[in-house]
Amino acid sequence: MLAPRISVALRRSFSTSLPVVQKAVDPIQKLFLDKIKEYDQKSKAAGGKLLEASTEIQRELDAELDKLKKMYGGDTADLSKFPSFHFEDPVVDPINMQK
Repeated sequence: MLAPRISVALRRSFSTSLPVVQKAVDPIQKLFLDKIKEYDQKSKAAGGKLLEASTEIQRELDAELDKLKKMYGGDTADLSKFPSFHFEDPVVDPINMQK
């Protein structure tokens, strides 16, 4: 009969201390979350480009992207979509089909 009283007491103490635990945040965790939010804001402002990249790094990225476009035919097709394939059945000569 002692077990139900203990479980009720544990539930009661856990439910009252839950808001306190949620507000108590590790300072390193808070710093990490702040940096993620800051990065998100900067990446949205950059519009899909590299963040805080020097002109040399941007030039290297453009050169690599151009090389990939030339290798894989990026000038003629959109490389962000999966390619569509179209196969045709070969024409087979009817050999001795009438016999």
